Amino acid sequence: MTRHDISDRRVAVLATDGYEQSELDDPVKALKDAGATVEIVSLKSGTIKGWKSGNWSGEVKVDRTLNDVKADDYDALVLPGGTLNPDRLRVDENAVQFVRDFFRDGKPVAAICHGPQILIDADVLQGREVTSYIAIRNDLKNAGAKWVDAECVCDQGLVTARTPKDLPAFIDKTIEEIHEGFHAAQRTA
Repeated sequence: MTRHDISDRRVAVLATDGYEQSELDDPVKALKDAGATVEIVSLKSGTIKGWKSGNWSGEVKVDRTLNDVKADDYDALVLPGGTLNPDRLRVDENAVQFVRDFFRDGKPVAAICHGPQILIDADVLQGREVTSYIAIRNDLKNAGAKWVDAECVCDQGLVTARTPKDLPAFIDKTIEEIHEGFHAAQRTA
């Protein structure tokens, strides 16, 4: 487990009700432990509810709403999964544009499980190697991604993983990419 000091980095975690609890909680804790400033960004203010083992579970405080932020405020973006969370985010044009702007700027983006679904709507997957929860494999392929069944995949600053069991590798690679920073090859027009 490699740890990098990312105390000079600001990370947005984009989520809403129905996020997979471990896929938000574990990366947030690890990012903070590595020194990053982490903010939960959501569609609404207040708190959002997590999901665990088929039931609502826990809440986190929203730091900022999408209306109050822009990608320029952050050095990286984390997209937790859950079946409800990404589905709600991907139909919100502000959320999609927020994600798209991280790619425009070549900033690291990390998405786990169902989290990559919003990348389809952001139209940033063409030719990229990714992984995800198997149920969205064909959706990602249809959006132009090269899907592989691997614990964790990194393609020019885009980090993806399959399920909560892959969190250790996902977290390590996410912190490494945030430490590396800007990825010129990731920039999109």
